Amino acid sequence: MPRRRRPPRPGALNDLSPLRIITQIAMLQLAYYGVAIVLIVFTTFVAGKHPELDMLLDWHRVRGDVTTGWTLALCWMLDSLITVIPILLLIARSKLVADFALTIHLIHLIVTSFYTRSIPDTLYWWLVQAASAALMISLGMWACQWRELQPMAFGGHKPKPQTKAAEGRLPTIEEGEGFEMGNERGKGRDGAGSYEMVGMAPREPA
Repeated sequence: MPRRRRPPRPGALNDLSPLRIITQIAMLQLAYYGVAIVLIVFTTFVAGKHPELDMLLDWHRVRGDVTTGWTLALCWMLDSLITVIPILLLIARSKLVADFALTIHLIHLIVTSFYTRSIPDTLYWWLVQAASAALMISLGMWACQWRELQPMAFGGHKPKPQTKAAEGRLPTIEEGEGFEMGNERGKGRDGAGSYEMVGMAPREPA
């Protein structure tokens, strides 16, 4: 007898198509770098300096012994904080937040390593990245869990008022009246069809 395969873990990346995963990662990475560019350019102009590409991709600039290094570290932390918003909009599942957040930071590590042709070797840079990933994961999971706990709106619509409803009692199954759930006939919010709630007919005494 063939052995049955174990079903995948709910909420795992196996539930999504590879193309959708790649698209979401690309969009999150662009959002991550887009926010970083805005923050770095803003803080650089405020400091009276000219922005450079090294401030974004050169890990040597993130240092703990100069003011510029601390400013860049603060920008990356704020970047992780703001990136929670696109994670909430694109992912919206708390079980997937850690996977995408770690992927964002892994891609950043690869990009900076290729740009500088060396792997980051300063403890300060690794501490900033670890704190950034922890902040993104914790806030992202909290935001997605808050969204998952919100009451679901089914979008049902009531049929035209009947005389039976005006009398204060629910219609019975025999009367063929009820409350239909879904936007269209045969199409519910979850794609499983429409639903209809009807009252139960009272039993006659034996």
